[in-house]
This record gives sequence, C-alpha cells and structure tokens, in this order.
Amino acid sequence: MKNGHHQQSTSSFPPWHAETPEHITENLKSSFEGLSEPQAQERLNRDGPNKLPEAKRRSPLVRFLYQFHNVLVYVLLIACFTTAILGHWLDAGVILGVVLVNAVIGFIQEGKAEDALKAIRQMLSPNALVIRNNRQMTIPAEELVCGDVVMLQSGDKVPADLRLFKVKSFQINEAVLTGESVTVEKHTDTVKSDAILGDRFCMAFSGTLVTHGQASGIVVATASDTEIGRISTLVSEIEHETTPLLIQMSRFARWLTAWILAIALATFAIGVFLRDYSATQMFLAAVSIAVAAIPEGLPAIMTITLAIGVQRMARRNAIIRRLPAVETLGSVSVICTDKTGTITRNEMTARSIVTTNTLYTLTGTGYDPHGVVMVGEQTVPADEQPLLTEIIRAAVLCNDASLEQNSHGWCVHGDPMEGALLVAGLKTGQEQDTETKQYPRDDLIPFESEHRFMATLHHSHNHDHSKDSFIFVKGAPERVLEMCEQQKTDSSLEQVDHQFWQQQIEQLASQGQRVLAVAYKPARKGQKELRFADVEEDFIMLGLFGLIDPPREEAIRAVNKCKQAGIRVKMITGDHAMTAKAIAQRLKLLNPDDVLTGQQLQHLTDKQLQNEVDNVDVYARVSPEHKVRLINALKQKRSIVAMTGDGVNDAPALRRCDVGTAMGKNGTEAAKEAAEMVLADDNFASIAYAVEEGRTVYDNLKKAILFILPTSGGVSLCIIAAVAYGFHQLPLTPVQILWINMITTVTLALSLGFEPPESEVMKRPPRDADEPMLDTLLTWRIIFVSFILMCGTLGIFLWETGNGQSVDYARTAAVNTLVMFEIFYLFNSRYITGSVFSWEGFTGNRFILLAIAVLIVFQLGFTYLLPFQLLFSTTAINANTWFNITLIASSVLFLVELEKYLVRRFHPNRTKSADNI
Repeated sequence: MKNGHHQQSTSSFPPWHAETPEHITENLKSSFEGLSEPQAQERLNRDGPNKLPEAKRRSPLVRFLYQFHNVLVYVLLIACFTTAILGHWLDAGVILGVVLVNAVIGFIQEGKAEDALKAIRQMLSPNALVIRNNRQMTIPAEELVCGDVVMLQSGDKVPADLRLFKVKSFQINEAVLTGESVTVEKHTDTVKSDAILGDRFCMAFSGTLVTHGQASGIVVATASDTEIGRISTLVSEIEHETTPLLIQMSRFARWLTAWILAIALATFAIGVFLRDYSATQMFLAAVSIAVAAIPEGLPAIMTITLAIGVQRMARRNAIIRRLPAVETLGSVSVICTDKTGTITRNEMTARSIVTTNTLYTLTGTGYDPHGVVMVGEQTVPADEQPLLTEIIRAAVLCNDASLEQNSHGWCVHGDPMEGALLVAGLKTGQEQDTETKQYPRDDLIPFESEHRFMATLHHSHNHDHSKDSFIFVKGAPERVLEMCEQQKTDSSLEQVDHQFWQQQIEQLASQGQRVLAVAYKPARKGQKELRFADVEEDFIMLGLFGLIDPPREEAIRAVNKCKQAGIRVKMITGDHAMTAKAIAQRLKLLNPDDVLTGQQLQHLTDKQLQNEVDNVDVYARVSPEHKVRLINALKQKRSIVAMTGDGVNDAPALRRCDVGTAMGKNGTEAAKEAAEMVLADDNFASIAYAVEEGRTVYDNLKKAILFILPTSGGVSLCIIAAVAYGFHQLPLTPVQILWINMITTVTLALSLGFEPPESEVMKRPPRDADEPMLDTLLTWRIIFVSFILMCGTLGIFLWETGNGQSVDYARTAAVNTLVMFEIFYLFNSRYITGSVFSWEGFTGNRFILLAIAVLIVFQLGFTYLLPFQLLFSTTAINANTWFNITLIASSVLFLVELEKYLVRRFHPNRTKSADNI
C-alpha cells in the first residue's frame, strides 16, 4: 500500500509533537512557504491520495447464503424437506418462511464494520487551504501530501494531521478523537514524546473542528497514517464475536439434533428387529419422531421474543441495531462508560464560589437556573451576601455567552463555562440583561491563550460615568493572582494572600472542578478604551469559581442499580485524572479512588493490565488503542462487556466489546455504525434499563423453550411407546404432530415473550455466558412434563379405541388432549420455580389469556370444520370426551406445581439460579 511511506521513511525520527517545526520541515524536505506543484505531484504519486482505504465487501449473494450456515437452520431445512415430502405444503412453507426471515434479518445486519468505516471516511474534510508555489490556493483534501503547509481558521475541519508552527488564539474541538468536549487551546511548543493524544497541544488532527482563531501547520501524516486513519484500521481489523445466545443456541441445536437422530434410529431398529414392523412403517415412524422432536417454531419464537425486547427498549430510549444484542445485554457483567454526556449532561455547572472568608455551594445541575446558595448545610439569601453579589456580578458582566430557554430546556450560546457563570447569576437573582443595562460595557480584551484572561470595562448608570467605572477580569487563577495587589473582604480591602488562594485552588481542583478567578479595579476617570497596560497590576481579588460537569442524578441511581445486579461499572474518559476521580466518587463506583491514566496504561504488559482491570474502575486520558486493550483484558477475564461511546475514537472498542452502545444525540455516525445499541437520550440510566430488559428477554426465551420442548418430548415418547408396545396404529400422524408443534408455538409460546420482568431480575448476579441453555433443573422439568403428556395422550387414545371409537376419533381426542395439556402447562411456565397459584399468576399476562382464546378457536375449527377434517383426518368429538380431556389435561398444572413446591422445600439452592424465587 502506498500510504504510510512517510511514517516508514522516518521511523528513527522523534514523534512529530516532540520535535520543532524547523526540524520537521528539514526532515520532510519542505519549508514554511510550502511545496512547489512538482514536489507535491511527485509525493502524491508516491504516497497515494489523502483518503481512507475502502473496505473489501463480500458480494450480496455470498452474504445472503452465509446466513444459512447454522446448525439450527440445517435442522429446520430438514424439517421443511420432510414436511414437503409428506405433502404438507402449508407447514413446509411456514418453516421455510421462518428460515428466510432469519436469513433476511442477518443479511441486513451483516457488514456493520464496513458501514462504520464509511462513516469515518465521511468525516474527513473535502477541501484544504494550502500554500503552493508561494501562493495560497484551495485544493481537494485528497491531494494533500506530507510537507504541505495548510492554513486553518474558525469553522474549518482539519484535513490531515498537522504540526502547528503559527497560532493565534487557536482552539480545536477534539471530541471525536479524545471524547473530551471542552475545546483545546493550541500552541507551537514541543511536548513530551510520550504525551497522550489529548496533551499534544502543538498538533491538529484530521477530522477535528476548529472552533476559534487561526493557525498554520505542516502536514506530517495523511490517509491511514493519521490518527483517524489508525482508528479506521483498528475498526477494520476487529472481528465482531458472536453473542452468548447464538453460541448457546448453536450448541443446543447440535445437542438436540444428535438426540433426535439417535432416538429416531433406535426406534427404527426396535420396530424392525424386535417388533417385526416393516421397514416402510418404521421409516414413517422415524420421520414422525423427527417431526415431533424438532421445535420448528423455536427460531421464530426467539426472533419474535427478541423483537418484543427491542420494542420495549425503544420505549426506554435504547435503540437496538442488532437483534441478538438484546439478550447479550442480559448477561453483561461489566459496563465501560464514557463520562462526558453519558454519566454527565455535558453542561458545566458553577458548583463552588470561594471568597476571602466563605465557601459557598450552589445547588442545581446543568443550565437549568433552579438552585440555591448554601454555606455548609444552611441555605443563605444571596442578596444578604454583598461580596457574593459582587463576584457574581463581575462574572456576569465579564462574559460573552448568552442563555436561551427553548422547548428543549435551557441552552448556552458561547463558551460552556461562561454559560455556567450566567446560570449562577440567575440562581442569585442577577440577570444578564439587567446587569448589562446597569453597567454597560465600554470596551474589552478578549480571552486568548497567550494571556489567559478576559477583561471588560464598564461604567455605572447610577452615577456619573467619570466617577464610577470598573475593569473586571476573569481567567486562569494563577494569571489573575499575578495581577492582584489586594483582596476584598466583606468590609474592607487587605493585602492579597497568595498562599490562601493557592490552597483554595488546589482544594477545588482536587474535587475535579475547573477553577476561574475573578478580580476588579476602578478605572481611570473618563476611560473609554481598554489596553493591556491597564490590566497589568493593581487588581483586587474577589474570589474563585469552581465549575464541574456533574453526574446526572439518574446516572447515580443507575450505577447503584447495576451494583445490586452484580454489574461492575468502569468509567473511561479522555478527561484529566483528577476530574475523573471526582466524578467517580460522586457516582460511588466500587473503587473510585484508583485512577489509571493512558500514560501509565501504555507501559503495562497485557498480563499486568489483566491484573489491574479487576481493581481499577476509573481510566483517564486514554487513547483508542488503550480502550481496545481494556476491552480485551476484560474479555480475557471471561467478562461480558458493554461499552458506551460517542466519538470516532470509540469505534474500535465499540466494535470489540460484546454490546457497543453509541450516543444518539451527540454521537458520531462512526460510533453509531460500530455499535449494537444507540441511546436516544445519551443517558447512562437507559443502559441499566436495557440490561433489565435483556435479562427479561433471556428469562422469557428460557420459559418459551421450557414450554415448547415438553410438547416435542411428549409427542416423541408417544410414538416411541406405541412402537415399543406394538400398536397397530400410531396415536398421532406426522401432519397432526406438525399442527400441534406450530399452532402451540405461534399462540401459546409466543405469549411468553410478553412476560413482564421478574421482581428480582436486577438483584441477582449476571448469568455465566458459558452456562448451558438447559441446566439440570430445566432438563428434569422437560422430562417430567414430557412423561405426563405421554401418559395422558396415550391414555385417552387407548380409552377411546377401547370403547370402540374409530382411530380418527381417538387421534382427534389425543391431539386435543395434548393441546389442552399445553394450555394448563402454560401457566406453570410463567414461573420456573415460583408458584403460579395467585391472581397475578393467572392474570398477570393478558397475552396468555388472549393466546388461549385464539388457540381454542383454532382447535374447534381443527375438530369440527370439514376442510380441517379432510386435511388432518380428524372428526367431531362429543361433550363427554371433552370433559375427560379437560380432566386429564388439568393434572399437569397440579403435578408441576407440586414438583416446584418440593424443589423449593428440599432444594432451596436450586431456586437461587432460577428466574423467579
């Protein structure tokens, strides 16, 4: 591949951010005046265009055919072929339809990695302003080469990775790469060679957005050599693993297939060699057993149950993009979450205000101006705190942001931290428009990274302009303190105490708060302009603001809910370690105090990292590779991992984990395409809801299997017993067996997919992803119920034939007995070990009652309507037979409830792993 030549040819060269621009231009054989056209064309021919490589895609036909490569699908195709041979085209069509629906769903979901790569490619800038032949020109970004000089200004998307050599108040939003939403101020000084991505302040990276200022830089990496290109490569190299449910279902299908074939062959051998049946008779009997034993409706039930879960999750703002991910959520044991916008609202809040003698705390969250002022545990009236009023007035006046309330709530136009100061003003009764009318602005010095402060000049309308003018300044606390000679107390001025303020700055920073200092000084009489000479000294310190993007209250509750459910929550953020630690402590993570930074992580071996992930729950300043390594380490520990993310930097890890979760509001398309789930509200609490729903879906799938298999087992045992005892006529025909399997599946079993969550569903640990679908208890239940169904069905068949009824009459009674057994057993299946004998047990799921009503209508048609009688060889039965059928079938309800009681009484430990206790 052509791309990457420059990186390879300079492998001994230090990282770009650790070298001076002069050395870089020398190494790349360029200059600050750019390249000539011949130089650029030569490099373009050698290295290739500045675009990410297209992913190779399988043809649609191959992708579609691949969907049939599944053991359970093979079993269904065999069942379809068998029913077609028997001439039952309707059932064959139904089974084939199920297979095709599953294949279409898989086909649509296939190729998400390619879609993710496509989304990343679309994030690149289409054009670039460069210097070539000593003049500025705009060229397609694809034609950029290493050594080009690119000029950037506010609003531009960076077209390649640049080493900056000239900046003017230059800021970039790097959220797509680092996950940190606060803009980054850039400079031209070198940084350490091992600096992580978010700390490379002399670099501008491809795909990021310029938010302020101007800059020039030299191209040092293009195409797949860029940081966004490396992420694209990571995504393309990661193979998405199959879900625990599909692994279990594949294992279950293989197990079931082997048993079906073994039983069918054994029955064939017994009939031919021990009972002297003809080979033809025994072949039909073996086919009957196979048809009876294959749960034709199971894939449909699985798909529909998952789809029901998808609908429930959508109502709770969790949108599923890959159907099996619904169930995978139910086995999640670790959730790795982003901080900004997921745990927090991505809305800065002024939390603390420090004056010379008081620490004030403001309540409320985000840009909603509801809150009060507190000192310790006491609420204080803001208008009775003159120094507090003065510092907030200064922050409101020395401010370029604005607040707006719309249908979606309050929003800030401008810098988020300045917006937070305006919200603090509203909480204390100081509205921006009122204050600016009272103290109009005459001039300002805007904030720039070179001087790290903003200053404004105001005069008061209450007094003569020449007598009452002020200069307010706010900015980095260290810089503002340098400008101060005095500090203000409630009653007087005194010499500024640098040690006191430094201690307060460190205290706020240790709580993860960003610190701003505010000061003022009287202006000269008649002053109307503001120059740098006016703001060098003689300021009076008013105090400090501590600002933080606090965690959502619902996120705190959701984390606690996850802890109760045995799920470990780990926070992975691009923010600084101190801020991450403060948020983790508010969230009450299991271990909020230990923080592992990206710089520390990259020096750990994979084995050392595996040891660390057990203990550390907070990871700060991490890169995309670090996130993938963390996911790999957790998966090596046999954890089922869900992860949230919104940026391009999250795409590789989202694809690598078991349930990638992207943000719907602020997430990039690359993150959404790599994820299995999208949160419509960008809220961590929605993940906890989704986990609850995922556990419920798995419970309902297990209940559906526990309901379906005894039908197959009971019918199979009927055929085997009939052969073993030498019956002249089988109690059920293959087409009647298909009727039972399909009709009970599409009505009764389907209703179990609507079962509500169990009360204890989020108070039990995550299930082991390696555990079999059927444990000892469930296997015993299937065998137990199968024998009950066999005895009752054979009993009614023998009773009716013994009373001189025709074989068709006896078979009709047998089929209806099996169906009635299923109706009564359906109530047992609602709770695996809990008693169903309660009002809730019989009426808690209205879909069950609806399904029973529909099934009864079907069975009456099956028994009494002529077309059904001709198709299924049935005949009308009398009321006395219906009484016997109902009496016999009801026995399963009482026998299974007795068995549950004995399990609860003598094996209480068995109930701990069940779905309901």
